[in-house]
Amino acid sequence: MNFPRVKEQTALVTGCSSGIGLATAECLRAHGWRVLPTARKPADREKLRAAGFTPITLDIANAESVKTATTEVLTLTGGALGALVNNAGFGQPGALEDLSRAALREQFEVNVIGLQDLTNHFIPFFRKQGWGRIVNVSSVLGRIPLPLMGAYVASKYAVEALSDCLRIELRNAGVAVSIVEPGPITTEFRANAEAAGWRHLTAATASPFAHIYRRNAEQPDRGKTRDHFQLPPEAVAQKILHALASPHPHRRYPVTFVAWAGAALRRFAPDTLVDRLLTHRVAD
Repeated sequence: MNFPRVKEQTALVTGCSSGIGLATAECLRAHGWRVLPTARKPADREKLRAAGFTPITLDIANAESVKTATTEVLTLTGGALGALVNNAGFGQPGALEDLSRAALREQFEVNVIGLQDLTNHFIPFFRKQGWGRIVNVSSVLGRIPLPLMGAYVASKYAVEALSDCLRIELRNAGVAVSIVEPGPITTEFRANAEAAGWRHLTAATASPFAHIYRRNAEQPDRGKTRDHFQLPPEAVAQKILHALASPHPHRRYPVTFVAWAGAALRRFAPDTLVDRLLTHRVAD
C-alpha cells in the first residue's frame, strides 16, 4: 500500500539514553528530521540536551508521565507529529517459575502497556491529519521462545500482535505501522543491564537454574552470539529511517542475520525442532 508522505518531519523517539534510541535520534536528525527524544533519568536528559536535542521526560510505565509527555510534545510541535518510534523497554531475565507477579507486571507495564498507552494518545492526531508513521521496536525474540527470557519474550510477542492489529485498524487512516526486529546489537547499556538482571537472580538459590544464573552473572558474555553476527545500533536506526520515510514502509524489518534466521526458523521449522535447538539454554 502507498502511504501518504510525512508532511511534518518531526519524530518522538522513546528510550534515547543510549543504544538504539540514541542512534535513531542522531540518524533521523542527520536526515533532516526534528527529533524529540525521551529519557527517564535527569542525567540522560542533560546528555541529550548537551547534544543539541530537546529531550522529553518520560517514564513509560507511569500513566501520568505519559500524559504529561504527550502534552509537551503536542505543544512543541503545534499539534502535528510526523512519527512515533516506540523504542523504550527492558529485558527481565530468569526462568518463568522464578519471577514474581511484580516482575511480570513490570515487564509488561513497560514493554507493552506503556507502549500502547503512549501510542493511543497520538493516534487521534494522526487520524485527524491523515498521515503519520508508528514504528514499534520489537526483537527477534518476538518470534523465538528463548528460555530463561520468557517474560521478555512474552512482552515482545505481545508487541508483535498489537502492532499487527494496529496496522490493520489504521490501514485506511493513512497511518503506517511497522515492526523493527533487532537481533544481537552491540550496546554496552544492554549488556550491563542484562548482567545486572542475572546478578539479581543469584539470590534464588533454591532454583533449579541457580547455577545458570550465577554463571551468567559472572560471565555475561558466555554463550552470546559471536561478534560477526552482531551489528551496531546504527543498523537498526537505518531500518527505522526507511519505515518513516518510504512511501512503501515494510510491515517488518529484521535486523542482523540472526533476526532473519529466527524469522525463517519460526515460519518453516516445526515446534519440535525449535524446542530441540533451544533446550541447550537450560542444560547443565
